[in-house]
Amino acid sequence: MAKNTLSKKGLMELIGHEAIVQTRYKDSVGVWTIGVGHTKAAGVPNPSIYTGTMSIKDVLALYKKDLQKYVDAVNDVVKVDVSQTEFEALVSFHFNTGGIRTASLVKSLNAGDRKKAAKEFMNWVKPPEIKARRQAEQKLFAESKYSHGGKANVYPATPEGKVLFGKGKSIDLSGEDI
Repeated sequence: MAKNTLSKKGLMELIGHEAIVQTRYKDSVGVWTIGVGHTKAAGVPNPSIYTGTMSIKDVLALYKKDLQKYVDAVNDVVKVDVSQTEFEALVSFHFNTGGIRTASLVKSLNAGDRKKAAKEFMNWVKPPEIKARRQAEQKLFAESKYSHGGKANVYPATPEGKVLFGKGKSIDLSGEDI
């Protein structure tokens, strides 16, 4: 079975779920982060000491580098052929949850029950704010429908690491080299 990769649409879809912050910020549990969910655990740069502003181009390059381990993990656990959109939904799910190796949806998929696998995306809706993302991933998996149209939100953050969600702007990633 050939190894799957993310398409540009898939990369844009996942960024649409995550958002971009070009300076360091503290995530929901207080971990210093930058770009599209990049933390010290993912490698250089270390957001806890990085004080610069990353260009969108640099954020996207870092994101692609960070994402590879999630792509590899999905390729490792999925034992059946999947469509491009099924694969992209699975990578988005894993990037957000880290649960691809234990998720019942993978067991159902590998057993050939795609309908059950699609339903099981909704087993992962904690915290409740994540429900819309799971529904979008489920729709991408089951109906091949992307939800963000190549758009992503970019938010500023204070020097103390607070993301200013009210001051975000939407950008179109379709013209970016991802």
